[in-house]
Amino acid sequence: MRHSPSEAGALSNSPGHAYNPYDDSAELPEVEEFDHLDGDTTGDYDLDERHALRRVAGLSTELEDVTEVEYRRLRLERVVLVAVWPGGSFTDAENSLAELAALAETAGSQVLEGLVQRRQHPDNATFIGSGKVQELREVVQAHGADTVIVDGELSASQLRNLEDKVDVKVVDRTMLILDIFAQHAKSREGKAQVELAQLEYLSQRLRGWGASLSRQAGGRAGGAGGGVGTRGPGETKLETDRRRIRTRVTKLRRELAGMRVARDTKRADRRRHAVPAVSIVGYTNAGKSSLLNRLTGAGVLVEDALFATLDPTVRKSQTQEGRIYTLADTVGFVRHLPHELVESFRSTLEEAGDADLLVHVVDGSHPDPEGQLTAVRAVLADIGAGGVREIVAVNKSDTADPMVIARLLRNEPHAVAVSARTGAGIDKLRALIESELPQPPVEIDALVPYDHGELVARVHTVGEVLSLDHEADGTRVRARVPESLAAALEPYAVAAR
Repeated sequence: MRHSPSEAGALSNSPGHAYNPYDDSAELPEVEEFDHLDGDTTGDYDLDERHALRRVAGLSTELEDVTEVEYRRLRLERVVLVAVWPGGSFTDAENSLAELAALAETAGSQVLEGLVQRRQHPDNATFIGSGKVQELREVVQAHGADTVIVDGELSASQLRNLEDKVDVKVVDRTMLILDIFAQHAKSREGKAQVELAQLEYLSQRLRGWGASLSRQAGGRAGGAGGGVGTRGPGETKLETDRRRIRTRVTKLRRELAGMRVARDTKRADRRRHAVPAVSIVGYTNAGKSSLLNRLTGAGVLVEDALFATLDPTVRKSQTQEGRIYTLADTVGFVRHLPHELVESFRSTLEEAGDADLLVHVVDGSHPDPEGQLTAVRAVLADIGAGGVREIVAVNKSDTADPMVIARLLRNEPHAVAVSARTGAGIDKLRALIESELPQPPVEIDALVPYDHGELVARVHTVGEVLSLDHEADGTRVRARVPESLAAALEPYAVAAR
């Protein structure tokens, strides 16, 4: 069965706003106002930088055909997609192949053709059956493809056998996602996490990378007639590469452990100040960064591509009463997210696990939004965030089918329809977030003298004000506050006077 993949859905964009990250200082910073900026934002600059080296179709790599401006751009890699359809409806197979096509295009490829085979289990030797392998070879030759991308994870033997039979490079889904992450990682921590995931993946598949890893004779293996160059320590090329990978993996783990300490310190500082944490999670390309820009004016990069942003972004926001909380944008999820990525990005994903509230963004215009919700929740459960309170934000309501929006709102208990592009439903989402923030544990009733107005300001910042009256002797305030602030207000408690 041959299938031409469909185009990926468009990401709801929103105008960005430049703003500095949340300052983890000893004192809580003042909340800044976000004014509209007409010029380029940080996200716009990042997007321009990424597109500056984007490959373009039809451009030859021959030196005489490349202009001075475009000499660093390369011809798009031409790929053919292959998938095994073990069960379920054909619509599920189409959606999966369409997602693989979007991943391939994000990585810088031109999708030529897609093949789907119906079989209960992948073939142990080549992932697809022998007849399908021959059909794949003919399609590759007819279209002049450079690469075959398989919608699944291949073993070393399957990778080698399939490359030998189709005579072009073969890439599986995991390798494709790792390549996208390698292109989009910007921070030092993100690059280290991606490299660690790539090395973990590569270490199990060294034998599938060609004859360059063939054995070298050593010690007495060459024998008396072995000749010059056959005697040596006896370590094979394969063993040498594995040892180098293990050494590099150990170094990366040590570096990431140090970075994790800094991240944990910032989290501890926010917890000490009793600042609630809200994490935005969701499927890749659902519009999480657009929603963060709309809610806080963060100005982070927004692009119609899968895994456009990898590095987590934390921004400060406040309720209508002035209470401060943080909003964190996390890396997007996808079906069958590689295990290596989950492990390498665990410290980053823990932003969701440590949050007080999750805003789960789902693409309402996607053919299978319920499948997106299920895939994201599976990863959240894997990282220990399955029990965190959740609000479902059905994004792209301006382009989605109203019947689909109504179905999602009916099935999800805490859901709201929004559009990060137009701003529809944003106020309702913000009000829902504020209502779901955890309440401070201690209720106080205090008469604060006017010369200690900083305590009242702290009540507004980190507490929940129930009533406020200005009397002759000071400000009478009833509120719910953290324990540390309650201790500071204890001398002014009404019951003690």
